[in-house]
Amino acid sequence: MFKKILIANRGEIALRVIRTCKEMGIKTVAVYSKADTESLHVRFADEAVCIGPAPSSESYLKMANIIAAAEITNADAIHPGYGFLSENAKFSKLCEEHDIKFIGATAEMIDKMGDKASAKATMIAAGVPCIPGSEGILDTYEETETLAVEMGFPVMLKATAGGGGKGMRAVWKKEDLKDAWDSARMEAKAAFGNDGMYMEKLIEEPRHIEIQVVGDSYGKACHLSERDCSIQRRHQKLTEETPSPFMTDALRNAMGEAAVKAAEYIKYEGAGTVEFLVDKHRNFYFMEMNTRIQVEHPITEEVVDYDLIREQILVAAGVPISGKNYMPQLHSIECRINAEDPHNGFRPAPGKITSYHAPGGHGVRVDTHVYTVHDSTKLRFYDF
Repeated sequence: MFKKILIANRGEIALRVIRTCKEMGIKTVAVYSKADTESLHVRFADEAVCIGPAPSSESYLKMANIIAAAEITNADAIHPGYGFLSENAKFSKLCEEHDIKFIGATAEMIDKMGDKASAKATMIAAGVPCIPGSEGILDTYEETETLAVEMGFPVMLKATAGGGGKGMRAVWKKEDLKDAWDSARMEAKAAFGNDGMYMEKLIEEPRHIEIQVVGDSYGKACHLSERDCSIQRRHQKLTEETPSPFMTDALRNAMGEAAVKAAEYIKYEGAGTVEFLVDKHRNFYFMEMNTRIQVEHPITEEVVDYDLIREQILVAAGVPISGKNYMPQLHSIECRINAEDPHNGFRPAPGKITSYHAPGGHGVRVDTHVYTVHDSTKLRFYDF
């Protein structure tokens, strides 16, 4: 088992990892930017290393600084949390080269599933249902138009390196296709440095349902049932729920089997999420796979009594999984609290928090890194 884990993140996910490490008797190292000196994860970790100035590009995304922090503290593993470097194949490989265990997917797995076009091709080969669409990246607009006419409208254009709804366009008629193609490529290029596009048949009245999976280093995977993430704004999740009110026992078993098949096909190691679109007739189609722990992992933990962070650590240490699937025994909903300005495109607008009192009581769980500073009326808040 690991003796010391460095958490390459901040905010509530860093606190979440520290909590499980303490329960397991594992020492922790926090990394922080100069702006986060008083953050809770810095206070609660056994050791802390400043890795740079406030901008993430100069601190939490600075791979060399994080590796150096792990080496000077003799950490034998790094937990990346979510966001930042959690799905960065180069960082996973860099950890391996420095004999530091990356608690997450290998570089090969991240590469295989990180690009949406290659992920879809992989899942087709695995026999997992996929949305009808292009076979890989579309090279020209002419090719795109021909395929769209063959499939029939509506269609969905997607950036192959996309995420968060960027580089996506729903197109309902042929006359709008060219403008959608041009604008989606421009947006994708600006956001990801990659304007590669692919296209799928648009699923009408869709549900966004994801299956939590865990795989070990021996080729075995299991699932922990579903999370319904259908309530979104601009392709960003607002609430998640498990079990899904749309789900049936037959559909849960079928989707669970497909998710396990996907994980075992790529010999996936660690906690991951296989995301599906489900139409109104309960036909489901692979959408993407997230090769990391998810923001919404707490609701799965609450309904199956299972610590996913602990399992990540055990799997990374070479411990085999039980192999059994887990079904929800309770019901849980997660709400994301977003401080935004609704009059200006819902842009981030946290302002100043002057008081904070977390809700509590039976069945209430709050994952946060907001806290009250006891020696003043001010409140510290660190965005992630």
